Amino acid sequence: MSDRKKSLITYINPNSLIAEQYRTIRANIQFSSVEKKFRSIAVTSPGFGEGKSTTVSNLAISMAQQGEKILLIDADVRNPTIHTAFNLNNDVGLTNVLIGTSSVNDAVYQTEIGRLGVLTSGPTPPNPAELIGSEAMRNLIKKALADYDLVLFDCPSVLEAADTKILANECDGVILVVSSGKTDKEKALEANRVLTMARATLLGVILNDKK
Repeated sequence: MSDRKKSLITYINPNSLIAEQYRTIRANIQFSSVEKKFRSIAVTSPGFGEGKSTTVSNLAISMAQQGEKILLIDADVRNPTIHTAFNLNNDVGLTNVLIGTSSVNDAVYQTEIGRLGVLTSGPTPPNPAELIGSEAMRNLIKKALADYDLVLFDCPSVLEAADTKILANECDGVILVVSSGKTDKEKALEANRVLTMARATLLGVILNDKK
């Protein structure tokens, strides 16, 4: 199976067992939103290569297939991968919006998947944490929430970048992705502690099988 098929399996093979598992995760998120609707969710992992980008991409697709208007934002500006998964150009994206050289509407790609929009990372800036923690980011989130039912962020690994702690505090909830057989238990616990200290609302942990 190609990397793109793995990344977008809920779209390319919606009848697969994996796609069904993503629908279960989608339902669990919706059930947890009964008292308070979670409209902005950050997805992260303790370390690099644990499947967070694949997870957030498929969650976004699964939710868009249900008819919701979804915006997927690649906030992992140091190591972006969302544009590769969706086969998009990354010359203009999140960083351009934050520094004011592009508008959100001009930078978002409308995909062929339901009402799913994708905002790629854009060029890597010299000051990622400052940019993610800026007033411009808060304004972007505000605008996105006015235009979309749900905004999903692909964030850097929480133990490797300060950006994620900043963004996790701005979002309604956080999902932590850990990899079966790869994620060190102590690192997973440390990631949970860091998110708690950032006053993030942990919605749950997804155990990703990378095999």
